Amino acid sequence: MSTTPRRRPSREVRRPSVFWPAAAVVIPLTSLIAKIEISGQEHLPLDGPYVLAPNHYSEFDPVIIAVAVWRSGRAPRFMAKESLFRVPVLGALLRATGMVPVPRAASGASATRIIAQARELVTLGRGVIVYPEGSLTRDPQLWPMRGKSGVARLALAGDLPVIPMASWGVEKILPPYGKLSLWPLRKRVRVSFGPPVDLAKYRGATSNSALTEATDTVMAAVARELGGLRGEQPPAERWNPSAHGQSETGRLDS
Repeated sequence: MSTTPRRRPSREVRRPSVFWPAAAVVIPLTSLIAKIEISGQEHLPLDGPYVLAPNHYSEFDPVIIAVAVWRSGRAPRFMAKESLFRVPVLGALLRATGMVPVPRAASGASATRIIAQARELVTLGRGVIVYPEGSLTRDPQLWPMRGKSGVARLALAGDLPVIPMASWGVEKILPPYGKLSLWPLRKRVRVSFGPPVDLAKYRGATSNSALTEATDTVMAAVARELGGLRGEQPPAERWNPSAHGQSETGRLDS
């Protein structure tokens, strides 16, 4: 497993920005908690727009994802709830760092918003991190569960490459809805970027069935990356929360 091989960072990382002071604080603190090993960095483009689709199984994994993306030469920009952009100070910080607001729905005005967001990413040459599951996985074994169509809609609207990503080991730091475990320090966490997902056959598709199929294609790629990290074969079918009487978003109480 590669341990973060050096490569020239993108211009957005070399150029001074609000990311610099954040990185100066977050990266050293995270390095005390986790020893992050990164592989597949060559799949993350150093220039141009992209959509990064990671698995989500811990409330701490966004920090790991952000650090891994920064160390790989790109600025970590996430999709964030629209309501957060209306919070004083926080909203200004989100806008300053180029975070992307998440529409509440994917039809009507929200669908138009997705198209506009995709075009903006293309124009500015930015990448965005979107959790395709929309929430922490409900799968008892922490495999990626059934995804939502947001990633596919955004990627297809702007003809953006989708990079699957997986992390493993964060559950030892903070299990899903569990307690933070800092000791021992520098727990091993592995991160893997996969090759872009081929969604060419779905370009121009607007039907729910096509978008569902495109989403399943993305989730399969994410599961393969995680399977490689875990040394296991991922389940043939993704966990479906509704089939198990679970909500698909929000906190899942045991």
